[in-house]
Amino acid sequence: MSLSVGLVILLLIAIHAFYVLAEFGAVGVRRSRIRQLAEEGHALARRLLPHLEDPRRLDRYIAACQVGITLSSLVLGAYGQATLARALAPLLATYGGWSEALALSAASVVVLVGLTSLEVLLSELIPKTVALQSPTTVALATAIPMRWSLGLFSWFIALLNGSGLWLLRLLRIPQARHRHVHSPEEIALLLAESRDGGLLEPDEHRRLQRALQLTTRKVRQLMVPRTQMVAVDLDDPVEEVLRTVAASPFTRLPVYRGTIDDIVGIVHARDLTVGWVRAMRAAGGQRVVPPDLVRQAMRPVPRVPEMVRADRLLGLLREARSQMAIVIDELGGVAGLVTLEDVLRELLGPVPDEFKAEAAAPQRLPDGRLLLPGRMRLHEAEPWIGPLGDGEADTVGGRVVEALGHLPEVGERVTIDGVEVEVVAVEHHAVAAVAVRPAQLAGGRR
Repeated sequence: MSLSVGLVILLLIAIHAFYVLAEFGAVGVRRSRIRQLAEEGHALARRLLPHLEDPRRLDRYIAACQVGITLSSLVLGAYGQATLARALAPLLATYGGWSEALALSAASVVVLVGLTSLEVLLSELIPKTVALQSPTTVALATAIPMRWSLGLFSWFIALLNGSGLWLLRLLRIPQARHRHVHSPEEIALLLAESRDGGLLEPDEHRRLQRALQLTTRKVRQLMVPRTQMVAVDLDDPVEEVLRTVAASPFTRLPVYRGTIDDIVGIVHARDLTVGWVRAMRAAGGQRVVPPDLVRQAMRPVPRVPEMVRADRLLGLLREARSQMAIVIDELGGVAGLVTLEDVLRELLGPVPDEFKAEAAAPQRLPDGRLLLPGRMRLHEAEPWIGPLGDGEADTVGGRVVEALGHLPEVGERVTIDGVEVEVVAVEHHAVAAVAVRPAQLAGGRR
């Protein structure tokens, strides 16, 4: 093989590698990082950003990379066959005793396999790894040559895209565009890799994981169920309402008319106190309780479906300027209530409150079993007892009811995925506490 032939082959491999770098750099780079660099005055970032923000332009950018990859690969194969295979065939015919046609065919196969292996290694695997490790650097470095490629291949890309769209419409397949979007599972994997690589502290990783879970948690998984709601009737005497508010650990209580399914607003303990004090001042200091005190202090409360995601709930609460929402089930009834504190607890963990009793925690029983609250969520119970199988329930108590297939009584037992469960307490037809014996007790807090 002459020096010129070798140089041409290396040039074609380099061209192929360049387009692989450009493709994975454009797909893997963070758009927010490029936007930040563009705002700081980075010239290459300004040139690249429009292609990343417009899905159509990003499609053409990726198409130009694919055209460059395909053309360089085809030219390399053809050039290799025309030079290397013809040079190798006489050697195979001489030393192998093969016919000229057979030697040429064998040489073509050898050259094809050799060039393909070399191309995969140098033009695919190595550039892909480099681009994924340093997407910002690679995307910026390839921006100018890719701009030239877009101009060079523009007519070909238009022809290919038009043909592709026509074929997709013919087959009734919806068109998909390149987007810089990662699924929650991919983001969770990136967070875990960052933690393992030392880029994130364990506490930071835990907080980011909780934040990511807000995109998958439904309101019904965070709410206080209606059986545990503390509410007041609008038609009750004001003195009775005040006694209920004073005895409750909560500062905001729903107000209903006649039935809990007819929530008409919420009342804040502070507003009741302020209204009462104003009425006493107006009465010259006499102990007077206005009969319409609750109506005057009542505020509107938003309603949200129980299947709304927690991250969307934050937006709804912000729009309504409220810290509480009533959760409505699919039949229109009240399923429970959810507060901003419930979302913060999901994000930050338990939030201590000096006016509220701490939520019950798992306790070790003398016989080695664990006593778990029925309201404990399944993902919170896993570190203690492991998974309780697959099901639709969100809480330990709900999973027990699901496994039994009926409302349980105290003392009933069931084994779920190797975990022995005994119902210890039932309140309001719901499992309040269970005693469990995990299938395997190992490590950590188990």
